[in-house]
Amino acid sequence: MTRPFKVLGVQQIAIGGTDKERLKKLWVDMLGLEVTGTFQSERENVDEDICAIGVGHFKVEVDLMQPMDIDKKPAVHTTPLNHIGLWIDDLPSAVTWLTAQGVRFAPGGIRKGAAGFDITFLHPKANDEFPIGGEGVLVELVQAPAQVVQAFSALAASHASHA
Repeated sequence: MTRPFKVLGVQQIAIGGTDKERLKKLWVDMLGLEVTGTFQSERENVDEDICAIGVGHFKVEVDLMQPMDIDKKPAVHTTPLNHIGLWIDDLPSAVTWLTAQGVRFAPGGIRKGAAGFDITFLHPKANDEFPIGGEGVLVELVQAPAQVVQAFSALAASHASHA
């Protein structure tokens, strides 16, 4: 089974709660993460602060999310670890191949995400038509920009030469 794409690394971790100020108290005030942006979407029912761990192409985004309307879906606060995002070197190929393998995707297809990258989500639950899901975890696949792909390739090459 030849996979036509690579998972390069963790792009983001999204944490949901009813009050992002409480989330910021821990992640920003106590742990020292830097707030690098904000994002709001009524369609996605989310008000989030985008934070960062690490530097350069290996930076990992930590999204602190609260719902815009606590009574609407999606309910970003009901799963405290809302989702994990993975850098993908070739997102369209990944979606095509994974779909053919029986992986279920959430509605919405490939679209621009909060950070400006193309994204899509693997559904947390399988069904009869698509028997492979996230087993309760929402997984975001994020198209890595060229410089991130190159940085991970260089890192892999340097590790291979030291092995």
